[in-house]
Amino acid sequence: MRATSLLVGYGESVDSAVCPPVTIEVPAGRALAIVGANGTGKSTLLRAFVGLLPALSGRVEVLGREVDEREASFRAAVSTVMDEDTSFPSLTVREHLLLLARGHGVSRASALVTELIAEFGLTDRAAAMPTALSSGQRRRMLLASAFVRPRRVLVLDEPEQRLDAGMRDRLAQRLIAERADGVTVIMATHDPALVSTVATEALLISEKAARRTSPKDAVAAIEAL
Repeated sequence: MRATSLLVGYGESVDSAVCPPVTIEVPAGRALAIVGANGTGKSTLLRAFVGLLPALSGRVEVLGREVDEREASFRAAVSTVMDEDTSFPSLTVREHLLLLARGHGVSRASALVTELIAEFGLTDRAAAMPTALSSGQRRRMLLASAFVRPRRVLVLDEPEQRLDAGMRDRLAQRLIAERADGVTVIMATHDPALVSTVATEALLISEKAARRTSPKDAVAAIEAL
């Protein structure tokens, strides 16, 4: 993933930018943590990375091509968990994950779904509808959704939200495994443990600048917020 002089915001001119311009490259098998205070544009930046929000200026490339969320090849390569609950309201947890897996052509879909349901602590809720889940359980279902399909890039917006300490540790180990498999991991986070454990590099965003830094410095920045 490569961003070049990227400005993002919700207006039509560069004056509506919500954070300073971003230039960064994250190769395969690396993990970028995006950190900064609330309101500095982390989530907005992620939305531009995955083609859900057009750039005000600059460009984003994924796998060597400019981002276009409409392209099947892009959708097949990029898996996301953004900061909203999205699920099929008429499907159970298991049905939701099976639909995603089969829709992406996963072989042994049923076995993979069973594994992920167990990994994310949802075995006793597999037959439940999303409306019957707690907030934390819905979050775990969405995280499982990101791993039930093929991916070369994984983009997560505050994946630690609504997870207990044990599940955060489990998520960290999963992300380390993803990185080892050559997946590019990009996450906005406020969790210093996730940064220090998973990230290989970091992007620190403030009102004045967006600069690349080390995970160690990113942890210090989070703790100073």
